[in-house]
Amino acid sequence: MRYVYEAPAGATWFRLETEAEAEAEAALMRHAVDKYFRRHEAAARETYRAPPNVATFEQAIGLKDHVARTMPLFLTLRADDGEGLATAMLPPEGRNQAGFRIVIVGPENSDPYVDHAPAIAALARHFALELKREDCFPYA
Repeated sequence: MRYVYEAPAGATWFRLETEAEAEAEAALMRHAVDKYFRRHEAAARETYRAPPNVATFEQAIGLKDHVARTMPLFLTLRADDGEGLATAMLPPEGRNQAGFRIVIVGPENSDPYVDHAPAIAALARHFALELKREDCFPYA
């Protein structure tokens, strides 16, 4: 995981960067973020095109950066003791993207806005996104 942003009340947002991290998040939070991570990572890999005239053994050199730029950001909000508080899926690079459905959920797909609205607002400010509950919590 990679540090993203400090949230209020000692919580911290981190980016999930690997399938193993997404699987651990799914187990900790008891939801299916790993399924969405795999799906979006596979779609990002499918869109990668190696630069022309590059030796075969060098064709995957830019793949990791391409995937990081083109797949959604998967983030986890953690308490200072490591407790999982919320999971978020934001548009690629955290930039507004027409038609992209931002999702933010708590453990077992619960409403994270009840207890973590200040941390979600801090994330919204960090990425200059609107993260309103009615738009981001899919089970309202």
